[in-house]
Amino acid sequence: MTIILQLLGVADLRTLAASRIPGRLAGRAAAGALPPAFVAQRALGLLEAGKSAAWCASFLILRAHDAMVLGACGFKDIPVAGQVEIGYGVAPACRGQGIATAAVRELARIAFADSAVERVLAQIDQDNTPSARVAARLGFAAGATLTDADGDRLVQWVLGKPA
Repeated sequence: MTIILQLLGVADLRTLAASRIPGRLAGRAAAGALPPAFVAQRALGLLEAGKSAAWCASFLILRAHDAMVLGACGFKDIPVAGQVEIGYGVAPACRGQGIATAAVRELARIAFADSAVERVLAQIDQDNTPSARVAARLGFAAGATLTDADGDRLVQWVLGKPA
């Protein structure tokens, strides 16, 4: 499936941060496709701190032929020490169709286009086998497992910049 990543603007992020659906997306998004409020809130905080939207705002994952929103993805902050972290999610009804794989591939392409980025990190819940398969399929290597602030066990998957 061919997808397009579309960067969300501040107005849409504010609406999503308030747990509402932006009017322009009403009827154009699969159930569970839009980023949750906490993701939009994090993005707004980073933008208000003066960080670049390209690294901090979310992208919608659009189906190319009809612009239906199938999920969302993005970078969690600006690159630090040559590494940038990504996050992604696909609407439950749209999973298993290669959408996450296409979106993560595009995020990696965007990241590696910046000379400062040497590695892309995806921290994946140890029980999220489908997401781990996406990472492995794209060449990410499983690394250390850590426990986050919520007590979730996360495997650090890292993709190095291609030669």
